Amino acid sequence: MKIFIKAFILLSLSMILSCATKPEQDNNTLYKSDQFTVYKDSVIQGKHKAEILSSENISSNYKSPASENYSNLISFKLTINEKDIEMPSGTDHHVLIKKGEHQSPVFVFGEPDEYTPEDHGEKLPPNYEYTFRVDMNPVLEQFESQGYYEAFDGSRIARQDFKGFYIAGGSEPLTWDFSNLEENDLELKDENGDGIYTITLKMNPYDATQKEIKSWELSEDISKKPSYTSDQPIVDALFKLSTEEALKNIEPDSTLRTGAEWGGVWTRDISYSIYLAFAYHEPEIARISLMKKVKRGRIVQDTGSGGAWPVSSDRTVWAVAAWELYKITGDKDWLQSSYEIIRNTLEDDYKTIKAENGLYKGESSFLDWREQTYPKWMSNMDIAESMNLGTNVVHYQANRILEKMANALGEDASKYAGRAENIKNAINELLWQEDKGYYAQYLYGRKYMNVSPRFEALGEALAVIFDVADEEKSERIVSESPVTPFGVTSIYPQIPGIPPYHNNGIWPFVQSYWNLAAAKAGNEKVLNHGLAAIYRPAALFLSNYENFVAESGDFEGTEINSHRMLWSMAGNLAMVHRVFMGMEFREDGISFNPVIPRNYNGMKSLSNFEYRNANLNIQVKGYGNKTRAVKMDGEIIEDNFLPADISGEHTIEIEMANNDFDESDINLVENKFSLPNPQVKVNGDRLEWNPIRNAENYRIYKNGEAVEDITENKYQIDPGQFSEYKVSAIGPDGFESFTSEPIWIYQDMNKVELENIAKRSSENYVNYSGNGFVELSTGTHREIEIPVTVEQTGKYLLDFRYSNGSGPWNTDNKCAIRSLYVNSDYEGAVIFPQRGKDEWSDWGYSNSFTVELEKGKNDLKLKFEDWNNNMNVDVNRAMLDYMRVIQLN
Repeated sequence: MKIFIKAFILLSLSMILSCATKPEQDNNTLYKSDQFTVYKDSVIQGKHKAEILSSENISSNYKSPASENYSNLISFKLTINEKDIEMPSGTDHHVLIKKGEHQSPVFVFGEPDEYTPEDHGEKLPPNYEYTFRVDMNPVLEQFESQGYYEAFDGSRIARQDFKGFYIAGGSEPLTWDFSNLEENDLELKDENGDGIYTITLKMNPYDATQKEIKSWELSEDISKKPSYTSDQPIVDALFKLSTEEALKNIEPDSTLRTGAEWGGVWTRDISYSIYLAFAYHEPEIARISLMKKVKRGRIVQDTGSGGAWPVSSDRTVWAVAAWELYKITGDKDWLQSSYEIIRNTLEDDYKTIKAENGLYKGESSFLDWREQTYPKWMSNMDIAESMNLGTNVVHYQANRILEKMANALGEDASKYAGRAENIKNAINELLWQEDKGYYAQYLYGRKYMNVSPRFEALGEALAVIFDVADEEKSERIVSESPVTPFGVTSIYPQIPGIPPYHNNGIWPFVQSYWNLAAAKAGNEKVLNHGLAAIYRPAALFLSNYENFVAESGDFEGTEINSHRMLWSMAGNLAMVHRVFMGMEFREDGISFNPVIPRNYNGMKSLSNFEYRNANLNIQVKGYGNKTRAVKMDGEIIEDNFLPADISGEHTIEIEMANNDFDESDINLVENKFSLPNPQVKVNGDRLEWNPIRNAENYRIYKNGEAVEDITENKYQIDPGQFSEYKVSAIGPDGFESFTSEPIWIYQDMNKVELENIAKRSSENYVNYSGNGFVELSTGTHREIEIPVTVEQTGKYLLDFRYSNGSGPWNTDNKCAIRSLYVNSDYEGAVIFPQRGKDEWSDWGYSNSFTVELEKGKNDLKLKFEDWNNNMNVDVNRAMLDYMRVIQLN
């Protein structure tokens, strides 16, 4: 018996010691994966390590491996006027730079390579000087013989619009950002006039002196800001680092700088940042910054793809920030002034970008770089007509906010409540994907729209946070959406042939919104992964960078980046305030509902938090997503709610229920790419396209509906009534590519030459139809009446062939806009986005309208209305060649 007791005691002691040792090891680990580990006091990723020496000091030996992995196989393309028109998408030039070689063979513009060199895994040393040589005589000869160069797709560049030849590529200093080749000094030159253009570059550029920041130590006085301490030193130190970076980003004019490399205030950046953190961290600075983005009593739309509003239309995120600021400050004057600004903005949007299906049109919110998230065939007009998830959630929330503001001010709110509900219903009806468990990226096409089934992280997160998704959908979105090892990517799957930025990139501020959604949905696994995706890069890189490469987690290798990025630091701060402290701001107070994974168990304290007339010290004990008790100054408070009329200094104590909430799944996946989209042409009565490598089959779309999956690269079509066809490629993993450019099949088209009904322009542009073209501007042809005669009553499609050389493809704010009336009925806004700076002989088509025309004469009118003012206001100019009238039935 004694032996048995002795053995039992020894066994029990062994188990106790084992349990005591294991939790000590486990309790120091916040997150562990095959790629990296986040500990309470360090981060380890391979040979890289960041150590938390104190809450005011972090060391890191991180050195970007990008220059060590630089391949000697270079892919590139040549361009005219920075346009990607040399060869079809996916067809590039290649050169294998062998040791000792510093000059390429002569490539001929427009001619594909005879063969593609094999990549043997060899690397190119840093700062390797190399000269690219290109024969541009095929272009120069066409300029001379016919006055323009005609590309493979039929597009033309007039000799008089010619600005230069450029090189684009994916290996630094080359870039696939076709719109910024000149800014990156990638113009080719012909030194001896023989038509052979060259450029000499330092490939694999590397400056070691700028890449070896080894420690961060607090240098600013942050004593007046909120202070945070916890049992996780890494969170404490990164909270201070982010607080300091925020102070450094305050400009002399009391606005918040966008990033260390980015000056000025951007509507979407400042607004998303204010919602995350700066409404409570810097309320006055936030207010001043928001007012910098107001013009004519309306919110300013940042430039995105060429033309700004209404090509891009996510300016209404300003309303989200304005409302958050009011909830925190209770400032009635701010409520009144911001209400009027938001109301004016939403009224213009309602007239201009609301589609018949209830959704709002415009570019993806924040994803404002054409090629990064849209197929290359989509012009700015196509993007303006697309209907994006995130942008529509923002429009929904802006209308909800206007409803609440109107109620608070005693105004009629019913109109905005109805509009919000209509947007919400349209999102759930048109974008929800039951088979995937999350929303589609956007609707796109020309006359007929179909969904892009890609995942779009910010839009999905906002749908959860702002209750567009119900509880069941929210849980599915968070648990079934794809997340990759280093974090949630902006989109998934990635687009092939597009370098990391929005595509194939992870953005800490998007990750922060995703984490808020995970916390709200009560998904501990996803939240744990998401917190690690915030803390890993900030600790290793010793700053809040804007983005990093999805596949490697490295800040090097994305198209553009900056440290000390405003919305990244805001997201870091928000993890403390909105997740660990669980603060939700309301018009009448603060609700406390912390969400704390078990790995982050322990004591947490946020002190010196100023809220209206109060100074709060908040303490949280334990873990879970349920509270056991919330006290103020020792007394239980009802419903975890602190009223807004509190004043003085108070202590808030929150005791968590110590409940696990890890029942829901996480869809952790390998980072993958879709196939390139087919390039489709019409040959008689069938569609044809070159085979896509690794395609399992092709999906045929007719009038926006998927009608058939086939394995051949051709498809018989019906040449009868008007139809719109598109084709996508399905890969072996089931991912669908973007569709091909829409092809319209029709029998009858009436071309209305506008110079025959309005004064012809005297400008010396070329490539137009008929005898000339008509100018639209704020002072010329503010109204044009267009008589149209048809032989029978029915539905017709209308659009305009136009040019707009007021600005570049990728930026600026000079989209031309006019209102279209048909027999006195307002049909909507016709938009004429920019097509290239000073390229007035580059013609394309406007958005189209389906209208009912009566047999005989119909009176159409293009008119400049007040809501047609663009963001530039002064320059609202386009040239109109003709109007197409196509019978639909």
